[in-house]
Amino acid sequence: MRTALIVLAALAAAVVVDLVSGVLVRRVARGRYKWLLEPLRRACRRPAAVVLLVGALYYALPPGPAGWQRDLRHATLLVLVAVGAWLVIKALHAAEAVVFSRLPSDLVTTRRVRRARTQIRPMRRLTVAVVTILAVGLILITFRPIRLFGISILTSAGVVGAVIGLSARTALGNAFAGIQVAFADGLQVGDVLVVDGEWGRVEEVKLTNVVIRLWDDRMLVLPTTYFTDRPFQNWTRNESRVIGKIQLHVDHTADLDDLRQEARRLIESSPLWDRDRWVLQMVDATPQTVVIQVQASAADGASAWDLRCDLREGLIRYLRDQHPQWLPRTRSEYQP
Repeated sequence: MRTALIVLAALAAAVVVDLVSGVLVRRVARGRYKWLLEPLRRACRRPAAVVLLVGALYYALPPGPAGWQRDLRHATLLVLVAVGAWLVIKALHAAEAVVFSRLPSDLVTTRRVRRARTQIRPMRRLTVAVVTILAVGLILITFRPIRLFGISILTSAGVVGAVIGLSARTALGNAFAGIQVAFADGLQVGDVLVVDGEWGRVEEVKLTNVVIRLWDDRMLVLPTTYFTDRPFQNWTRNESRVIGKIQLHVDHTADLDDLRQEARRLIESSPLWDRDRWVLQMVDATPQTVVIQVQASAADGASAWDLRCDLREGLIRYLRDQHPQWLPRTRSEYQP
């Protein structure tokens, strides 16, 4: 009867807590923190109720001697640890979803927002992993034979520890590299990178790998240790604007002023140009040709790529149709 009354009281307390939390969210917060408290309340209602019920049941069961009562109390303790971890994990997931809903979903945005989106998810995953490990450890400690076995392993020779360390070296290295990548401010979600000659946009930064969507929609998955051990290009390190450039080989007789006017017409008529800067310069000269480089800025990496392709196509068409004599030629001299 005592156990039944305590369980019923816990059930009533769970209902009261749910009702009171709803009133607090709707009235006391007055909309200022409702965007955060309401999703947390919805996500944690069931886990909190289960924690209250299981905790009340564990408190109601007497310790008693060895037997079914002790086994039942032990099983209740295991369930209490598990549902407690479940409650914390649900709260972490809900908090992450709420924060992401408040941040702009467009990848082409300020670096502060992209930095927040990059750091929040790895920290949530790391925290969930820590909570899960702690819960499993607390559950194992409650079993006396396993606890004694674990103590004997820890106090024995370090062979087992060395084997475990060597086997987990790669996974732990990637995990620590993921934390370093997330907080070292070297790359963020939405950054445009050039890796091994391929350029793409960072889609996701995990603890163990980084997912990059390449320009042709291929997904490149690299371990996080790649970005701590090797160099890479970050086109959007300080801002999302990207300057694209193309190079053309033309004959020495080409009129650069004429080419500059055509390049200006193509750039100013393109909606991909962000109206910031452009330039046409002679950057090199060879015995056969001169190298013309055109630079133009765009709002992001994808626009810069398309703008480069359009400029290259337009200038080649202009040379072919209007001034074919300016195309690269090979000269030879004949002496009788």
